[in-house]
Amino acid sequence: MANLGVNIDHVATIRQARGTQYPDAVEAAVLAQLGGADQITVHLREDRRHIVDRDVRLLRSVLQVPLNLEMACTAEMIKIALEVKPDMVTLVPEKREERTTEGGLDVEGQIALLSDAVKTLQAAGIPCSLFIEPEKSAIEATLKTSAQMVEFHTGRYSEVASVEQQKELQRISIACALAHEKGIAPHAGHGLNYRNVSHIARIPHMQDLNIGHSIVARAVLVGLERAVREMKDLIRNA
Repeated sequence: MANLGVNIDHVATIRQARGTQYPDAVEAAVLAQLGGADQITVHLREDRRHIVDRDVRLLRSVLQVPLNLEMACTAEMIKIALEVKPDMVTLVPEKREERTTEGGLDVEGQIALLSDAVKTLQAAGIPCSLFIEPEKSAIEATLKTSAQMVEFHTGRYSEVASVEQQKELQRISIACALAHEKGIAPHAGHGLNYRNVSHIARIPHMQDLNIGHSIVARAVLVGLERAVREMKDLIRNA
């Protein structure tokens, strides 16, 4: 069964919209733990649009489950990761103008940069994942960086339906099998929700699913602990 990583970024989005001290992202993470989250994921963006440095440091000190820090491959973010020492880092592409992450890393075009970052982080005992498209070329490029994990971008799978969704599911399944064969732990995330998660959770060798927006949206109606528990049950029963 895949593990559930709950991304709490959009709890912080609500807080930052008004510049208040609530809702507290750390409190949200504690409730997510109670609901069954296997890890907590946060994206510390360069513009600090939702999660801020204080959140990351507090989460590291209070969480009873692993902390996955998503971040751009920049000197500033690497410095923060080395100081905070999350349980893992996921390197993601980042553009200031985007609403959310729009696709996987161009690993082939950034081999040297990503390899240096991975080497630095893993030398400090921080396992590293790359957020990539579910494609053979991206997996082969990841091997050159020595990253231990990949997170497959499921955005297109989540946007299409019917036959096209089945094609995307097959593409992700093939990529997951290849990553596993190459010794890279496969994870997935982006756009996953209560209607489409089960098929992804059934993919052999899939280890972690990182889900945020749909859980936070559901939590507005039923509460965060229940929203996490419902998603966890879907994954467990897939």
